Amino acid sequence: MKFSFAHPVLSKRLLGYGTHLAAVATLLTASPAAHAQQLTPAFRNWAATPPLGWNSWDCYGPTVTEAETKANADYMAKNLKSSGWEYVVVDIRWYVGNDTAHGYNEKNPDWNLDEYGRFVPAPNRFPSAAGGQGFKPLADYLHGQGLKFGIHIMRGVPVQAVLRKLPIKGTQLTAADIYTKEGQCNWLHDMYTVVPDRPGAQEYYNSLFELYASWGLDFVKIDDLSEPYHAGEIELIRKAIDRTGRKIVLSMSPGETPIADARHAQEHANMWRTVGDFWDSWEQLKEHFEVCERWAPYTRVGNWPDADMLPLGRLGIRAERGDDRPTRFTRDEQRTLMTLWSIFRSPLMFGGDLPSNDAFTLSLLTNKAVLNVNQHSTNGRQLWRRGDLVAWTADDPATGDKYLALFNAQDQEPAPASAAAWQSQPINRQHPQQDVSVELNGAKKLYLVVRGGPDGTAWDHADWLNPTLQKGAEAVPLSTLKWQQATAGWGQVSQGKSVSGGPLRVGGQTYAQGIGTHANSVIEYDVPAGCNRFTATVGLDGAAAGQNTGGTFQALVFTRSPMLAPPAESTTMSVSLRDLGLAPGATATNLWTGETTQALRPEFTATVRRHGAVLYRLSAGKPAPAAPVKRSAPRKTR
Repeated sequence: MKFSFAHPVLSKRLLGYGTHLAAVATLLTASPAAHAQQLTPAFRNWAATPPLGWNSWDCYGPTVTEAETKANADYMAKNLKSSGWEYVVVDIRWYVGNDTAHGYNEKNPDWNLDEYGRFVPAPNRFPSAAGGQGFKPLADYLHGQGLKFGIHIMRGVPVQAVLRKLPIKGTQLTAADIYTKEGQCNWLHDMYTVVPDRPGAQEYYNSLFELYASWGLDFVKIDDLSEPYHAGEIELIRKAIDRTGRKIVLSMSPGETPIADARHAQEHANMWRTVGDFWDSWEQLKEHFEVCERWAPYTRVGNWPDADMLPLGRLGIRAERGDDRPTRFTRDEQRTLMTLWSIFRSPLMFGGDLPSNDAFTLSLLTNKAVLNVNQHSTNGRQLWRRGDLVAWTADDPATGDKYLALFNAQDQEPAPASAAAWQSQPINRQHPQQDVSVELNGAKKLYLVVRGGPDGTAWDHADWLNPTLQKGAEAVPLSTLKWQQATAGWGQVSQGKSVSGGPLRVGGQTYAQGIGTHANSVIEYDVPAGCNRFTATVGLDGAAAGQNTGGTFQALVFTRSPMLAPPAESTTMSVSLRDLGLAPGATATNLWTGETTQALRPEFTATVRRHGAVLYRLSAGKPAPAAPVKRSAPRKTR
């Protein structure tokens, strides 16, 4: 799954794409000045550094209002603008007046469309849009503070425009002339696919972006576009944006964008997603080390592989998934996130509610030395990975200094599946559930375990249905007992509902009794005396079954600890200065703390806390002055 220019063996995912690497390497090594003069396609100039901004998704899902958008913009203008933050993005379904948290309202959505079948803002949520003004008043408000305005849209043409046969502006055609049901998004059904070579298809997208340009749009995030990859519609969108003459940055979602299409993405978009939705889950964060290494060769000025939003601060106020909470990342994990995103040069889109930020969160977003790595470093790459200890490096083209990031991603390792009292087959969309029956044999502990499959942990929503202990002829529902501890890789272990907050639903059936969780998960119980058997059904929750990524896990039942002994809380990591092109005597500045030390030995060492990171600027030391030559006294001669 991993590769670098120095590695002789490419992963299976990358076979066939090695021919691109030499060209990509040439782009990476070109000087910033050369990029500034030769950026083609021209749209790359519109995002010459990774965009920095706020997006409403992580805290408000499909329900954000104008007042909430302005409150976040006001905070940005006051506290973040001076550090380079500028984009304010209204995410999904701003055109539905009655959308809901914890799942989209697809039963009776209150649509808002204009006469040409184009969605317009719901005026009950965005009052300034009333009277046909659209988002222009809100965009003007942001522009007045020196900020930029963005929106999220779904790929395609609205189903409602097709059903009503609404006209395509400037043509004699209607929306019904350009659509197909093939390829319709399987997790939200607002749109149909636009058939790229149909008459009227380009004109439809042209009219869409004419409208957005008239509003003063600066950024557009288009969903259901890059996974699966819709090259034809991407090309229509690119032409439509360019035709407006307005510099609208194009962000493609969701991920992972097929790496086979990386070159096409570079030629048509400013940024594209490298993962599915990323939340405040250590397991998901840890997966990014492989993802970022895989995509680093495709970073170039104006083209930014997007590791997804920063789920920091206050999240889930009215989110599509999860409840109102502070980020579940520890402070060490938050620095790891900001360090990796910065040296990888991902766009930075903050997902929390900005006005709710505490001082620590604000400090993460305003550390100008760290942001400088994100905005201006070059040649970011993984230097090495030794187990779960990872080193990245990058260059400062202005000074010749080196950046060095060290990550300690070590975890307490799970016991082997063979040690479990019971283990499932892989649970996935093809095999969504399995019955569980375990003899306890006098065990005093019961551990319900869910582990992610080979596709990572995205959408690994697992439900333990009707979990029951047998005490002779008596059935003891597990819901009558209190777990000793419960962990989930995303969200929060929930009694009587799925981890996403919805009902427990597996294989089309809804269950009243059960536990919702997400890989990787451990739920620990004390077993009451006399209980001799555990039974349940374990399955993939319906909220995950309808997605197009992840959703594969294994369920296990242990009667003794499912984990091995934990690693040390901190580890000393060493990097050869020669590998960085430096000699002993280099000055090392910790960019998070500002502390400076001198690396006098051939290897630079630092202590890194588990799940933590350090980020250094290393400057070449001055050559030591030559030692004075001792001369012997002249001999006296007679």
